Amino acid sequence: MLFLSYTYRFLSNFVFLALVYFALNFLEKYQHRVVVAVLVLVYAGMHAASALRSFHFFQRIERLELEARRLVAALGEGPNSTSTRKQVITDVGAFRHAGEIKAYIDLLFLAIVILLCIAKIVTN
Repeated sequence: MLFLSYTYRFLSNFVFLALVYFALNFLEKYQHRVVVAVLVLVYAGMHAASALRSFHFFQRIERLELEARRLVAALGEGPNSTSTRKQVITDVGAFRHAGEIKAYIDLLFLAIVILLCIAKIVTN
């Protein structure tokens, strides 16, 4: 299921990149191309800022994960409760890692889109 989520994220970003590429290449007038490129740049910039903000969130989750591991080790209430808590902490770590990978995929495609838009604005 994790591989499927990565594939979906990759394909959806690739479709967005393809749409931007074809939209910018099929516009005849330079002014129209610049307007579309600037609008896509604004969208990509906002989306990239959101993805970068998520890294701060993931760092906070990692700190909480480490603190929870420390507390579970200190408590030691019983084998069943400890194994359940450890499983929850492990799942949170896996979800955090998957979210980071998805954010990296988003940033890769957004950087490509931004470069494409800047290239279409600079060239006539």
